[in-house]
Amino acid sequence: MTDSSLPPSGRDSLTDDLRWRGLIQDSTDPDELRTLLDSGTATYYVGFDPTAPSLHVGHLMQVVTARRLQLAGHRPLLLVGGATGQIGDPKESAERSLNPPEVVSGWVRRIHDQLAPFVSYTGENAARLVNNLDWTGEMSVVEFLRDVGKHFPVNRMLAREVVKARLETGISFTEFSYQLLQSNDFFELHRRYGCQLQFGGSDQWGNISAGVDYVRRRGAGPVQAFTTPLVTRSDGTKFGKTEGGAVWLDPAMTSPYAFYQFWVNVDDRDVGPYLRYFSFRSREELEELEKATAERPAARAAQRALAEELTTLVHGATEAAQAVAASQALFGRGSLDELAEETLRAALTEAGLAQLTELPDVAGLLRDSGLVPSLKEARRVIAEGGAYVNNNRVTEVDAVVGPEALLHGRFLVLRRGKRSFAGVELQR
Repeated sequence: MTDSSLPPSGRDSLTDDLRWRGLIQDSTDPDELRTLLDSGTATYYVGFDPTAPSLHVGHLMQVVTARRLQLAGHRPLLLVGGATGQIGDPKESAERSLNPPEVVSGWVRRIHDQLAPFVSYTGENAARLVNNLDWTGEMSVVEFLRDVGKHFPVNRMLAREVVKARLETGISFTEFSYQLLQSNDFFELHRRYGCQLQFGGSDQWGNISAGVDYVRRRGAGPVQAFTTPLVTRSDGTKFGKTEGGAVWLDPAMTSPYAFYQFWVNVDDRDVGPYLRYFSFRSREELEELEKATAERPAARAAQRALAEELTTLVHGATEAAQAVAASQALFGRGSLDELAEETLRAALTEAGLAQLTELPDVAGLLRDSGLVPSLKEARRVIAEGGAYVNNNRVTEVDAVVGPEALLHGRFLVLRRGKRSFAGVELQR
């Protein structure tokens, strides 16, 4: 991580920049928090529970904010919840299914590795990855109840919104006790590493504020905390979800191309807030991109800038360049021959990839790929000049393509008009 990664803040302090970006929703004492954030020397932590084999874009708010604080001079502790991941924070809907410890342990290792590229592990404010199983796993039940449990008034725990919502349907002591485990994490990180600050999503404010109070009750501190807002979509749908499910950070679960396309397809109403949340560009650059969206929304300049920046951050510059190239080439604005096989296959899978054992004529390819409903419609599209194979226009209604046209010896890219494309893969 180099100085060129630092977000230019101009006259703004870190606190001013975070507030302008909308990244502070709830907080402890505002003056004390400002003093701590603007000092550039605090140790802070943010936690991630291993409830799946990968983080998803819903976690990006915390990952990017952790990076932002480190760039400002603070020292990150990235906590992976080997202990809390076995318990599960209460959901409003129902009791969580508990995953076996060996499964959680495997997810801890994967998420541990996944967090590594986002922060720097060298320098005066080098990051550290920590696992709360290291101190929670060695506690006996009696120690936990005596040393931790006695500091938590039950009436306050019952006042938490998610707990109140579950009282009617029932909540286990396991999930009810989650707040104690997370609060103890803050105390242990303060004791072991001098941690002075915790942040997380706004849905965690009850747990986070309880942790601040617990550190104080144990005679330690002072410590501070803040929460970031939950990321939402203006159309009411859930952020980070597509028709294919969650958008994961693991490239084996969501390809870099699909990840790039998720951000390219962000609604114009959402791209401004998302740029402020996730981008490391300066205020001036972001305001220019927001202006470009208002003046020329069809160009999607803001979405493309955000997509390229985040794909580079998560998957690296090479994969980001391939995603950009694929996005252009599939619509006739670049060379399909230069796309890596895995990128091409990922892009065609997103669009719709038909598996064929032999190659019919072009009309049959258009039908089999789902671009047209029938051979009659396919022949009409061809006759009108709207059919393309590998970005080459086809004008003969009975045209065929030979195996030499196959990209990487197995793929064809089919396009109808300017915007509709699909693929076929020849099975051998």
